[in-house]
Formats: sequence, C-alpha cells, structure tokens
Amino acid sequence: MRILPRKFYSRDTVQVAKELLGKTLVRKIGKQKLTGTIIETEAYKGKNDPASHSSKKKTERNKVMFGQVGWSYVYFTYGMHYCLNVVAKKDGEESGAVLIRSIQPQLGIRTMIRNRKMDLISNLVNGPAKLTQAMQITKKQYHIDLTKDFDLFIMDGIRATKILAKPRIGITVGVDKLWNFSFKI
Repeated sequence: MRILPRKFYSRDTVQVAKELLGKTLVRKIGKQKLTGTIIETEAYKGKNDPASHSSKKKTERNKVMFGQVGWSYVYFTYGMHYCLNVVAKKDGEESGAVLIRSIQPQLGIRTMIRNRKMDLISNLVNGPAKLTQAMQITKKQYHIDLTKDFDLFIMDGIRATKILAKPRIGITVGVDKLWNFSFKI
C-alpha cells in the first residue's frame, strides 16, 4: 500500500470525503503502528458551508484549512476532545477539510484499548474523539503533512462500496447537506 499523494486531496471536498472511505489511517508512536480502515467521514467546505470552521474568516485555529491540501487539521472541542481532519479542496477553493469520524481498527488494538481505558471493541473508535484518544492524536499532530511517512498519514486501502450518505452529526447549521459518509466492511 502507498501513502495517498497530495493530488488525491486536491479535488472537491465532498468527493474526497467519500473516497477516503476504505483508506488506512496510520499513527506511528515510536516503533509501534496503530492503524484502522476509515469507515466514516464528513465534508466541510469553505465560506458557503455555515457548519465549516472556515465559513467566516481565517483564524489561528483554522488557518491550515486555507493552506495546502493533504495537511492535518486537529482541533480541540468541548474543552476535552480532539478531532482529526485532513485539508481537502479543489484548486480555486479557499478552504475545506474532511473530518475522520470513525475507523475499523486493524493494528495496535491493545494499545488503543489501553489508551481509551475500555475493552469494548464496538465502542473503541466509533467517533472522532474516541478515534483521537485511542490513537493518541492531539494538537501535536496539528499541521502534519499526511502525504509523507511521518507519525500520522493515510494510505491506500480497499474500495468502499454501498456508501451511505446522511446529514452531518452534531451541527445546527448546514444540516441540509448529506455530507456524512459511511460504509460497512
């Protein structure tokens, strides 16, 4: 498997969100690898998407969304959780990112269980905050080039079929957009 190239992310944000399904998220911690197949994503576009962090203006928090595609956007929310996004937008668009909501764990499951302090596999990484906690993704992984073999990247994987599209979760604006995508392995 190969690391996804920058051009993969240089397309419509919604299309990238769909096509990230089935890809492999890799987190390296020392010599250990934690991996999982991406099974749920959400697209967040720029100024015309009121649910996007970049809908109003560029800030210190969201500035990576306005930059080059293929970089990580990790933010802290509700005063206790981190969420992982990858910058994705087609040429000419000001900003955009895809939230990685859920994975099917592959390697490093025991470490993920220890990090989450629980052993129910079905509840281990089935949400963006659970995923980042299990894979030890924090602000230290903000603005990492995910197209390089570093401590966090995304590799090719399987082709997702029978993709389910529904409204994004946990938002109060932009709820008409069916930009939450998932599939079952």
